[in-house]
Amino acid sequence: MAKIILTHEVTGLGAPGDVVEVKDGYARNYLIPRSLATPWTKGAEKDITAIRKARKAREIATLDDAKAVRDSLQAKPVVVSAKAGDSGRLFGAVTTAEIADAVKAAGAPAIDKRKVEIGQPIRALGEYKVSVRLHADVAATVTVKVVAA
Repeated sequence: MAKIILTHEVTGLGAPGDVVEVKDGYARNYLIPRSLATPWTKGAEKDITAIRKARKAREIATLDDAKAVRDSLQAKPVVVSAKAGDSGRLFGAVTTAEIADAVKAAGAPAIDKRKVEIGQPIRALGEYKVSVRLHADVAATVTVKVVAA
């Protein structure tokens, strides 16, 4: 078992700054190469406080703040523009990063692209429902309107 420090939120494992033990292969082949974690050392222990401070500055602090952001996001659709053909089919698909940028442009706090959950790939113009995890206990269902660029 490998002891690691998470640098990003990993679903089912923990939040940034948490020290967890995972199987060696999972740490070596998945978490560390994707910069989701760093190996635990005595020297790296001091990095945990810096990671936790950065996380607190980025995340939505309280449950009430998360609910307020959820209400504002659900009130109006988020518009994403993408290149599309004559039939309304997109060249490619709308990504979670594009949706996170559109949410930020709509006036909400910056949201990590990994917190945006798309059920099926968005490959055509129209309106879609997308889930955004704002807090551990709060998720918003956002209407994403895809328009031709």
